[in-house]
Amino acid sequence: MMEKERFSAVRKDENGNIQMFKTSFGRELSYPEAIQEVDQERIEGVSVIREKDGETYIRSNPDNRKDNNLDGLPIF
Repeated sequence: MMEKERFSAVRKDENGNIQMFKTSFGRELSYPEAIQEVDQERIEGVSVIREKDGETYIRSNPDNRKDNNLDGLPIF
């Protein structure tokens, strides 16, 4: 079985919102690309959340750790 990727770093806009992700395999994904990859179960440790108002975002799976929260990942 092939090892799944994880998000290892993020790029944020001037407001601090995540715009891009870097994976453990070194790939750089835009937010829409990252949503697609998570939906296809290629990225582990995160989930895609779809709100009733149409908002879609990526969230770390709850595990009582702070060091792997998306906002806490290194900037690239």
